[in-house]
Amino acid sequence: MLRSFPIHATVAAVDLARAREWYEAKLGLTADTEDIGGLWYRFAGDAWLYLYQTPSAGTARNTVAGWAVSDIEAVMADLRTRGVVFEDYDFGEAKTIDGLLDMGFAKAAWFKDSEGNTLELSEVLRDPRQTSGG
Repeated sequence: MLRSFPIHATVAAVDLARAREWYEAKLGLTADTEDIGGLWYRFAGDAWLYLYQTPSAGTARNTVAGWAVSDIEAVMADLRTRGVVFEDYDFGEAKTIDGLLDMGFAKAAWFKDSEGNTLELSEVLRDPRQTSGG
């Protein structure tokens, strides 16, 4: 049943004003709506991100939200000009190089926001179930 509904991300901020400034300056985003609890950012289709204030922000050690992008290298280059710093990870057999993980069928990159939340960019190049010859 849930497959027929859009999904959204909810991201925590210790300091909502600082986070708003970071999302505007670094990601070029402006909140579409503000309510008593936080900020709403709208994206393509019915996707949105809700940024809300809580003292537990930045405590998650995992990715909290991500964007499926085209031409990930160009998106990364643009974000770097805004001061976004990409993380490097060593996953054993797979490692990021200059912030980018290239798995052949997909690429991904991660960065942290002002509140310590990990955000992701990803680009799927082909269905991972396909063989290299198919």
